[in-house]
Amino acid sequence: IINGPNLNLLGKREPEIYGFQSFEEYLEKLRAEFPGVVIDYYQSNVEGEIINSIQDAGFRNDGIIINPGGYSHTSVAIADAMKAVPAKIIEVHISNVFSREEFRRVMVTATSANGMISGLGLDVYRLAILAFLRDRQ
Repeated sequence: IINGPNLNLLGKREPEIYGFQSFEEYLEKLRAEFPGVVIDYYQSNVEGEIINSIQDAGFRNDGIIINPGGYSHTSVAIADAMKAVPAKIIEVHISNVFSREEFRRVMVTATSANGMISGLGLDVYRLAILAFLRDRQ
């Protein structure tokens, strides 16, 4: 799981949109629910660090779940990094980006993902894991 800018503030930032739970708390629940799945986690507010993480994880892992945050709407560089790796990538967004401001409806990075899940709260991460597991069967 790679999370982008401001996702380190989950539980504090706009809880009416993103909820009251920190990602670290949620991650513990994910790991408990999927004990047979190795879930590495990385978060950065810095575009270049996110690209480095995609490149590293994309050659070491079967899949990446990425929430590029605000970079989703602007980062051709992150989109290019997503295309450059062999791992399957599912992009997730906690809020329904299509029901928010107009600029959030342009999803530059989603064009490089194998799929996208949006608008279901933190459950988008669990659903992405289930999609990866389904594909393994």
